[in-house]
Amino acid sequence: MDGVTLLLAATAISGLYMAWNIGANDVANAMGTSVGSGALTLRSALIVAALFEFVGALFAGGTVTRTISAGIVETEVIGGDPLVMAVGMTACLIAASIWLHIATSKGWPVSTTHSIVGAVLGFGLYVGGGSGVRWGVLGSIVASWFLSPALGGLLGYAIFSLIKRRVLNAPDALAGLHRIGPPLAFVVLTVVAFAITYEGVEQLRLDQPARIALPIASAVGLVGALIVHVMLRSRRSLLGDGSPTDRAERLFLVLQVLTACAVAFAHGSNDVANAVGPMAAVFHAMSEGVAEQVAIPLNVLMIGAFGIVLGLGTYGFRVMATVGSEITALTPSRGFAAEAAAAIVIVLASKLGLPVSTTHTIVGAIVGVGLARSFGAVNLDVIRGVLASWLITVPFAALISAALVALVTAFL
Repeated sequence: MDGVTLLLAATAISGLYMAWNIGANDVANAMGTSVGSGALTLRSALIVAALFEFVGALFAGGTVTRTISAGIVETEVIGGDPLVMAVGMTACLIAASIWLHIATSKGWPVSTTHSIVGAVLGFGLYVGGGSGVRWGVLGSIVASWFLSPALGGLLGYAIFSLIKRRVLNAPDALAGLHRIGPPLAFVVLTVVAFAITYEGVEQLRLDQPARIALPIASAVGLVGALIVHVMLRSRRSLLGDGSPTDRAERLFLVLQVLTACAVAFAHGSNDVANAVGPMAAVFHAMSEGVAEQVAIPLNVLMIGAFGIVLGLGTYGFRVMATVGSEITALTPSRGFAAEAAAAIVIVLASKLGLPVSTTHTIVGAIVGVGLARSFGAVNLDVIRGVLASWLITVPFAALISAALVALVTAFL
């Protein structure tokens, strides 16, 4: 086996390992609310993740992938050397994976986006010092990290406050759910459909301008809302005994399955890039040279999707416990509010090319839902631990990445 083949094999294995860690940590964050509230079993969560993660990555993930694979590091400092790019990106995958594995073993829902961006930052600083990093691009990414949990929290608070007022505290909870359930489904589905059709995959004719994409997305949202309306009506007779509020909570399971699919799609559109972006950059560099923008081959995407599902199924239970039950107690209505808020924020950010943190967004949304109940409903001890793990993610990944690049280049 020659050196180039060996390096490409190492990159593919590292990408698969990174994808496995994304599944074990990040997808566990995304699916934790649905599993924690009882809307999905672990087996069902695996199926949802497998399908919608792939669809999200394929239809809406290209912009984020370009940002992570080439947008942060100044290509001039690499000097057009494909070997430096290949070694650097492979080191980034390994560095981010090591930190994610440590965090997952502790049950910390850290950000895979922070991990890979921190690793790429370490690579850029090592090869070019301060001039090796596009600080403007990095600054916009970092700003989005603070903005996404804030937006997730505010939107989660607003959605659950609406649910409390119109459903849970209403004289007739079931009637209230029938009134607001379809409109909420319309909003979520319209946002997801817009992400697919607006400047999406050109080969599938999904690269439509906003004036065309928005009516198409609205039509999809309307059809989905009608289906939800019919499902809510048809399942009402199957709810069994209990108070109207308890029966409404059980009916919220229908809506939460919808938002679980939306969150998986959103995660695929934003976070699969963390694994396949550096892989694609390496494969392109070794075959055609270093480039600013890299198309994502289908086989690379498949490696990422496979690794993510494998990680969720084999190791995701640790982080699911933290997100699904330890931050605040989740019911189907609370899980729906958190997932709907997170999906909307993540999908819109992905279309803007901002690799926001799914973890931060969904944790922010869960906290917002908890605060909509009461301040005491949020477990501050768990929040403090989560915040501490977030703070050390970027520097830890950057240090490991720089050390790995230094180690490998010393032998070249």
